[in-house]
Amino acid sequence: MVQISWFYGIKISMFYDEHLPPHFHVEYGDYHAIVDIQKAVIIKGHLPKKQASLVIAWTLLHQDELMDNWHNAYHKKELFKIDPLR
Repeated sequence: MVQISWFYGIKISMFYDEHLPPHFHVEYGDYHAIVDIQKAVIIKGHLPKKQASLVIAWTLLHQDELMDNWHNAYHKKELFKIDPLR
């Protein structure tokens, strides 16, 4: 698992050799979620409402970068950091 961003205590990561749909993993304290990049929705797990809103907003801002990273992960290429939400 590679951490690609971190903001407001929210850790955003991707794994190599990921399965479809394109997604990333989120950790916030004891909460875990998986977010669909193209639909910008939580598809597994749960986050508190405020943190879920922040993650979805960040996803919409960085969809192209997230898709590039997801394709890199899928093809075992280097992942790059993505700017945090500020």
